[in-house]
Amino acid sequence: MHSESGSPSLICYQTNKVKPEMDPDHEGEKPGRSAEDSRTDEPQPEKHGVDCCGYFLVFFSFLFVLITFPLSIWSCIKIVQEYERAVIFRLGRVRSGAKGPGLFWILPCTDDFCRIDLRTVSFAVPPQEVLTKDSVTIMVDAVVFYRVFDPIVTVVKVDDANRATQMLAQTTLRNMLGTKSLTEILVDREEMADQMGKMLFDATKAWGIRVERVEIKDVKLPASLQRAMAAEAEAAREARAKVVAAEGEMNASRALREAAVIMSDTPAALHLRYLQTLSHISAEQNSTIIFPIPVELLSVLSRN
Repeated sequence: MHSESGSPSLICYQTNKVKPEMDPDHEGEKPGRSAEDSRTDEPQPEKHGVDCCGYFLVFFSFLFVLITFPLSIWSCIKIVQEYERAVIFRLGRVRSGAKGPGLFWILPCTDDFCRIDLRTVSFAVPPQEVLTKDSVTIMVDAVVFYRVFDPIVTVVKVDDANRATQMLAQTTLRNMLGTKSLTEILVDREEMADQMGKMLFDATKAWGIRVERVEIKDVKLPASLQRAMAAEAEAAREARAKVVAAEGEMNASRALREAAVIMSDTPAALHLRYLQTLSHISAEQNSTIIFPIPVELLSVLSRN
């Protein structure tokens, strides 16, 4: 970031480091990196601070404010909201501590500031075409929620923190889904979202950004694969239906056999069954009732 006057690149003070109390999940340095290597990654402040020319410019700016008072007060007073913080640069160097919320003062000629929003920001990861572990091409999109917890680090270390987080989310989503099979992606979506959130937080906490939540929105399958899966599901349902029907017929045949055995032992049960059938038929209208007559009765009538 450069100021309007074309000042050189910024120099970060020690206060720009991510503090452990500001980052509860901070676990120290990553394995495989020495303390000396981690110190070289941080921009080092100048030993002598502002030189004589810098003090002269600050004094001249302050004198200019006094001369043009009260008109200059409108360019000196700035306001940031409750959810914002202001990172102030004086002569291209970061002043310690982010200002806000409320009023703060700047010198119009030597100071510049940047507003940082601390609220949770959400963005949608564009649909990514991914080749899964079992060689299936799918389209997956997700939503990422993050917020800034260290404004100074976010301004000094990253050119565009929002865009960098979005690009990192796209790359992480593609890399993670490439190691999963289609079944794992469809079944373990919540576990994959948590894993992706941890990976993003480990990468962005050095930028002063905390990734709070990741959600996988949709998994789009190719049309040919959808038809194949639908045919497989339909065949499985038809097979289960045939098995259920066969089991029902088997149970019905067993019940009829047991009923036949009981009726053969008690002849009166057969006549009771006849009467029950007649009562069931008579409940319907326009029906013809056929009453069976024993053959012995017909033989008696023929003799007479």
